[in-house]
Amino acid sequence: MQISRHRAQFSSVLRLTGFARNQTTRRLNRTLKFWPLALTALGLGISLLYVGCATTPVPTDPITTGCSVSGTEFNTWFESGAVSLNGVAKPANSITFPNSPNCSFYKWSEQMFVWVTSPAPPSYGGGGGRIFDSPAFFDVSPEDSMHHRTLIGHSGGLIRNFSLRAAQAGAHDLPVIIDRGGRMLELEPPKFGPSGKQLILNEKNEQVEIGRIAIGDNKQATFFDTTGKQIQRARPVIRPELLREENQDQTLIVQKFKSDGVLVFLDPFGNVADVDSGQAGDSGVLEAQNGSLVYYVTMVNDVYAYFLTGVKKGAITATQFPTSTTQLNQIIAFAIANGKPSPSPFPDPEALAIEVKTSWVEASGVANLNTYVTMNANIPVYNKTNPDHWVPTGQTTVKLALVGIHVVGSTVGHPEMIWATFEHKNNSPNATYQYVASDGTTKTVNPDFSQAYLFCAANPDPAHLNDMHMVFNSPNIDAVSPFHNTPSNTIRWKAWGGAFNSSPNPFDATTAASNSEIISINNNVRGFLDSADVRNNYIMTGATWTAGGVAPTTVFPTGNQVGTSQLENTTMETYQQGSSNMLSAGSNCFNCHRTNNTGVSHMFGPLQPLF
Repeated sequence: MQISRHRAQFSSVLRLTGFARNQTTRRLNRTLKFWPLALTALGLGISLLYVGCATTPVPTDPITTGCSVSGTEFNTWFESGAVSLNGVAKPANSITFPNSPNCSFYKWSEQMFVWVTSPAPPSYGGGGGRIFDSPAFFDVSPEDSMHHRTLIGHSGGLIRNFSLRAAQAGAHDLPVIIDRGGRMLELEPPKFGPSGKQLILNEKNEQVEIGRIAIGDNKQATFFDTTGKQIQRARPVIRPELLREENQDQTLIVQKFKSDGVLVFLDPFGNVADVDSGQAGDSGVLEAQNGSLVYYVTMVNDVYAYFLTGVKKGAITATQFPTSTTQLNQIIAFAIANGKPSPSPFPDPEALAIEVKTSWVEASGVANLNTYVTMNANIPVYNKTNPDHWVPTGQTTVKLALVGIHVVGSTVGHPEMIWATFEHKNNSPNATYQYVASDGTTKTVNPDFSQAYLFCAANPDPAHLNDMHMVFNSPNIDAVSPFHNTPSNTIRWKAWGGAFNSSPNPFDATTAASNSEIISINNNVRGFLDSADVRNNYIMTGATWTAGGVAPTTVFPTGNQVGTSQLENTTMETYQQGSSNMLSAGSNCFNCHRTNNTGVSHMFGPLQPLF
């Protein structure tokens, strides 16, 4: 922390401009970089080795008419009937869910977070750990070579395997990237000819192999076949069913072409998509400022697991996730018929189907580690001799700290599920946003870069926020030019899940009011939790669902997504945020999850039944 403060003080005192300032800052950063080592050698200042102590500010004076939780209501969230330090919470009752926008959705989200991160009581498989780590939840494995996933049960003493993030999947389960205009694009895999060269369509709709690619001054691509002849009206080879769906839901499918260092992305008409040359399909690997990679694991609860198994075994007929007592009773009956105890096979069935996605960093070097949920897990180890190409060498068991979590679940009226996200308060700075204060005025909050966050160094270059530094090229990690495999600087572009409009007034009153709702309920929940409770250090940045629970419609510029419909988590959707806090930039949950049937969970299709 001292290093960050000194750097900020030096930067403010120097007041340099242009090249001189940049040169001085670089020299200062190089000098400060070695202070911890020097002080450690003297036996001093060991705490300086820890990074990420800046805190995302949560305004204390939002208007509370939009959404608030009383102390009396908050007490009912706990098993004992009263809030207590590390007290065990109950899940929100998704069967009796009020379904009244917006506050009931935000309350559901907050209660589900407090529940899944509660210490597990004896009713959860004997207790120990957190509820999401108990036998009531299952890990979801990465896809195998057959594109199958399996449910991995939790048991006492289990050391779980955490992995790097796979490519973010879009609505058609394809990798996604964001173009310079903020649009989400899905990547159709390339097709290859007999000689191993990539195929492309010509003016006769024939598939021909590409010999080379040339980029003109107009940034358009010219393709040549293996004989050197120009390919006329070159277009990508994209499956017809994707083209039909593209016309229906405005999905933009592109294909990546690479030859002799030239990289271009073509849309179905042969136009070059304006994508940063560093994009490689979003298998972006995120590294925190403490030098740890970010690791991920997805879990589902027992109701989800037995529902899925019943559907895939033909014992339950359903195309949507459960939302009613009748559907829940079918799942309970199926579980009992297959060996679960009667009459209560699940400790908290009223939660309905829950999916939890989490992100973690190595605990070593994290400031204020006592403010994080932690667990031990196996992670991959890499040989980092080459700064641009890391090669896996095995696994090791380490302590990890929770930095991000999605809590997703079905409720009455909402088979498309409620999608909520939470982050540790030390993760990243917020971009500029507005909220409505208690006195009725609209206040503007600008980012503070003076201190280092866990995912953002102090005083970062504003032109290089959320730049992808490295990608996962299985099984290796490779640098994205012009960077090496190094920590990047992350900002949360949509501070509370709402984006500014581009005109006529970018600071839209509706967005400010939405921000106030999220800020207000954050203050309520964190105010009622004991200050020493580790859950007090995580903030909800928003939740989204669809109006009436119907399938999501056109994602941009209109649609039926409500709540905080520009929602992203900086540790999980780091590179889908776009490049600004404006409405047209970046994505939200329903960009990728575009249905209200079981396909809304991308895991449901590949997941194999429990038995």
